[in-house]
Amino acid sequence: MGIGWRDLFLRHNAQTTDFSLALEIDRAQGSYLYTPDGKKILDFISGIGVSNCGHSHPAIVEAVKKQVDKYMHLMVYGEVVQQPQVAYAHALVRSLDNGLDSVFFVNSGAEAIEGALKLAKRVSGRSEILSFSQAYHGSTAGALSAMGSEEFKRAFRPLVPGHRIAEYNSLTAIEAIGPHTAAVLVEPIQSESGYQQGTESFLQSLATACKKQGALLIFDEIQCGFGRNGHLWAHQAYNDLVPDILCLGKALGGGMPLGAFIAKNEHMRQLADNPLLGHITTFGGHPVSCAAGLAALELLQSESWISQVLDKGKRLSHALKSFPGVQKVTGVGLLWAVHLPRFESVLSVQKYALERGLLTDWFLFENKALRIAPPLSVSDHELEEGLLILQNALENSISYGYQ
Repeated sequence: MGIGWRDLFLRHNAQTTDFSLALEIDRAQGSYLYTPDGKKILDFISGIGVSNCGHSHPAIVEAVKKQVDKYMHLMVYGEVVQQPQVAYAHALVRSLDNGLDSVFFVNSGAEAIEGALKLAKRVSGRSEILSFSQAYHGSTAGALSAMGSEEFKRAFRPLVPGHRIAEYNSLTAIEAIGPHTAAVLVEPIQSESGYQQGTESFLQSLATACKKQGALLIFDEIQCGFGRNGHLWAHQAYNDLVPDILCLGKALGGGMPLGAFIAKNEHMRQLADNPLLGHITTFGGHPVSCAAGLAALELLQSESWISQVLDKGKRLSHALKSFPGVQKVTGVGLLWAVHLPRFESVLSVQKYALERGLLTDWFLFENKALRIAPPLSVSDHELEEGLLILQNALENSISYGYQ
């Protein structure tokens, strides 16, 4: 008998922890993943916010197939008019606020952050970046420099200079914004702290201070965008709050790799002059990814999923708060963190739930919380199914040392 895929995965694919799930999936459809032996697993993390429309939605699959039949990679992004890129950029701009009218496609959320930081320095002529405690913006060097956790940064220092970290949701952060600040980088809903939300007063004060000091406000909606908080864009939950640069990723590609940073055209054009090619990418805006992403955006705009997000979220949070061992629940819409006594508690509940057909996850900076982020397309029946498994997991995980 030959070596199995799982063994080859552990042998040849670089690992990010010493306790990978190593879960082998044969196919995925809707809210479910299927193992080679036919076991059905309800996905309550959506590929960490990627599969907002569920897995293998027919409209997205059809868009991918149609584009593959036409062409795939043609040329470095920005040099050739490729219809899927243009159509998707146009659709994104139409859904956004005035002043966000130029889209630079890249490959991932981290690359969107890198491009946004470069753009902010170019536009402002300054070099200092302010970001926040427990912020996660990606693992590349610039994004890592803006990360709000020294534990994850110290092994890779020295990093990019000129980065300052302030307290999230604290108005004292305003004092750190001054004449040397190029940009303030912030998540309206933090993706790795247990889905902590920025308050109205905090985010509005950042916007006011940036305008006063001539700094750019960058919103990272890589995970919290695309309907997750009941609005197509997370910042639209706040009164007349529009960032100078918006960073997107994850759900942007409809299941395909894609990222983007979006700003006003007059700012973005500064990347094309002095020097020429101030920011370039080979595969950014890949036509197949753009075709998939456009199909996903059109689904979110035509289906009733986003309008149901807050009601589904209330149902989830109400039930989760009543379960045994749950200390608190944080989040909004279809982004929830279930706080438990310790990390071992989270791992045991995750294991118990997975054995019974439910996939969950944990957070980088709040590892005592279980991540719940099902697809926006999740049905009421699927929500109840997942909640029942979670309730049983919390009640019975004592066999894994939970209590």
